[in-house]
Amino acid sequence: MSVAEIEEGVFESTAVIDNGSFGTRTIRFETGRLAQQAAGAVVAYLDDENMLLSATTASKSPKEHFDFFPLTVDVEERMYAAGRIPGSFFRREGRPSTDAILTCRLIDRPLRPSFVSGLRNEIQVVVTILSLDPNDLYDVVAINAASASTQLSGLPFSGPVGGVRVALIDGTWVAFPTVEQLERAVFDMVVAGRKVDDDVAIMMVEAEATDKVIELVEGGAQAPTETVVAEGLEAAKPFIAVLCTAQEELAGAAAKPTADYPTFPDYQEDVYYAVASVATDELAKALTIGGKAERDARTDELKAEVLARLADTYEGREKEVSAAFRALTKKLVRQRILTDHFRIDGRGITDIRALSAEVAVVPRAHGSALFERGETQILGVTTLDMVKMAQQIDSLGPETSKRYMHHYNFPPFSTGETGRVGSPKRREIGHGALAERALIPVLPSVEEFPYAIRQVSEALGSNGSTSMGSVCASTLALLNAGVPLKAPVAGIAMGLVSDDVEVDGKTERRFVTLTDILGAEDAFGDMDFKCAGTKDYVTALQLDTKLDGIPSQVLASALAQAKDARLTILEVMAEAIDGPDEMSPYAPRVTTIKVPVDKIGEVIGPKGKVINAITEETGAQISIEDDGTVFVGATDGASAQAA
Repeated sequence: MSVAEIEEGVFESTAVIDNGSFGTRTIRFETGRLAQQAAGAVVAYLDDENMLLSATTASKSPKEHFDFFPLTVDVEERMYAAGRIPGSFFRREGRPSTDAILTCRLIDRPLRPSFVSGLRNEIQVVVTILSLDPNDLYDVVAINAASASTQLSGLPFSGPVGGVRVALIDGTWVAFPTVEQLERAVFDMVVAGRKVDDDVAIMMVEAEATDKVIELVEGGAQAPTETVVAEGLEAAKPFIAVLCTAQEELAGAAAKPTADYPTFPDYQEDVYYAVASVATDELAKALTIGGKAERDARTDELKAEVLARLADTYEGREKEVSAAFRALTKKLVRQRILTDHFRIDGRGITDIRALSAEVAVVPRAHGSALFERGETQILGVTTLDMVKMAQQIDSLGPETSKRYMHHYNFPPFSTGETGRVGSPKRREIGHGALAERALIPVLPSVEEFPYAIRQVSEALGSNGSTSMGSVCASTLALLNAGVPLKAPVAGIAMGLVSDDVEVDGKTERRFVTLTDILGAEDAFGDMDFKCAGTKDYVTALQLDTKLDGIPSQVLASALAQAKDARLTILEVMAEAIDGPDEMSPYAPRVTTIKVPVDKIGEVIGPKGKVINAITEETGAQISIEDDGTVFVGATDGASAQAA
């Protein structure tokens, strides 16, 4: 591995991914040829067929009035990459596909914490998919391309970030697996991280069991238990190191020197000390109030008092006083957890909030359930229809249709606020996809259950992991609708707090894992880690961390702690419903009949005469597949039988 100047000003570096008996994959980074006006631009190739362009640019002046870092990541799927014309009416690409939005999130999550704190210049990373082999997935290549272009741009960025997809196939963790190889995988995860000293610090994980996991495990494949998943994270590290090295080499040859960007720290030290001296004792007391609304009311009251007391001294610096107050809150919450194992609402570190589950709460819905965990409340609603109502997908991914759709809604009233209501934001799409992936492994096949399934999760109250609440509500609602799930799935959000704590004059690094985190603990913690699964194994996992790596034993024990919580939740859910109910009288009845392929023409009749006559006579809907499977669907069983 080394960097080469292939022509004047054009540099290239290569990372070779060795999968042993599964062969090798080559990732190539090139800069100096395309998109020369951007601050940093890299073309990333996976083998010969896949080509992505990533360009990073920054605005010239900072947005001083922003109290957040304005980073935008966009993924532009071009249908010509797969040699296709878009299927839309205007025959051009419209709004981004779900795949593109999820890839934006995969890039943003490890990139954002790698920038210097307090940066307020607008930064945009645009990844354009120029060429794609239908047997490959572009998302992980995009993470590396985005990191490489940002490395070259002269921005204050502590990269590079390497991203890899590893899949467990025949007992081996294979990096950058093809779509074909994923057919044989039991577990599939995207891991991103960066090099720290001699190790790799994992920053993000997005993982799921595959839809074939149950039959593969029954056939003797390794089940994706907590231990196996932890091994997969270790297996990803050497691949990430190779990718980071290739990016570093390219940057060594072609990166711009880091420019001087102004940073706007949230507050100056003098403000923090002033706030701490007047507010610490009262704030510590306020943070022991159990209920979210009362606690928030008391802390808001204290904040107003502090602002009033310091108004003269720090005139015009009210924003800093507010930020310092938040920092003090964060410090107090964390110190309590680390020293006393005591949490904001009085729970111990492994305690779950009060749980409740009930089904059949919406009268005419085909299936519905209400799941509550503390102040988090999710309504799950299931709708069944004919298989032809499956979602048709026109994107660069391998999927062309989707029979199970999970939609997640997060209205502003769920946190007691006002806000825009309308089309889903990226966060809602990401949460919906996570809950969808958690349930896919346990869904019945189309032969066992010939229906399209739409699952909607309404987050009616939010204080800590509505996405994992959605997984629980979905399991309950699907069973209530009569869907024969292979096993119930539950999920829980975990948090991690770590810091140096003084014990008997000595400083030691402490890690404390929290079960079932609140919204405030998520904001003040170092890791947010969501884990869903059945009683036997993990079906979905999402991890984001602000730390430079988490020791593997800490992660392994967090996974084990999550399993204990999951088993507790599954017991509560089983009390509400422990198997599929009778189907709702309002759900359509779908019957499957098999006809010989050469008789399909007779069933349809000349110009569809026969099939139309049956439809008109009985009111049933009929759809015929190419293999001779006939789906007959009707609002009631009698019409379906008549047809």
